[in-house]
Amino acid sequence: VEAACNNGSGAEWELSSWKSKDIKQQPEYKDPAALAEALEKVSSLPPLVTANEIDSVLAQLEEVSEGKRFLLQGGDCAERFLDCRAEPIENKLKILLQMSLVLTWGARTPTLRIARIAGQFAKPRSSNTEVVNGE
Repeated sequence: VEAACNNGSGAEWELSSWKSKDIKQQPEYKDPAALAEALEKVSSLPPLVTANEIDSVLAQLEEVSEGKRFLLQGGDCAERFLDCRAEPIENKLKILLQMSLVLTWGARTPTLRIARIAGQFAKPRSSNTEVVNGE
């Protein structure tokens, strides 16, 4: 994890280091109290991944770069909010698992599965609003 947390600038990563960076594409939050409440809630939740999982993925990515492992990446770029439920997510993960089993068996090469799910909720926006179907 340590190698992944150092951006090569010599500066060590810290939990709050992001706060010192310039904000390029930030949505406007009209209710600062609601924003503070949401941030407090999210900061109280457990991490999505553990340090051991990060170390494992980094080791497997090294194997991918050496040709010892196949990388299978899947998911959606722009899920709809209504698809952020257990069943659609489980279905995507099942498809990735099935594909990886075919690849592992057929190519006789271990496979690293990476899912990009809910990516649009974290990526920057060039505009605060968007037009969908003319609205």
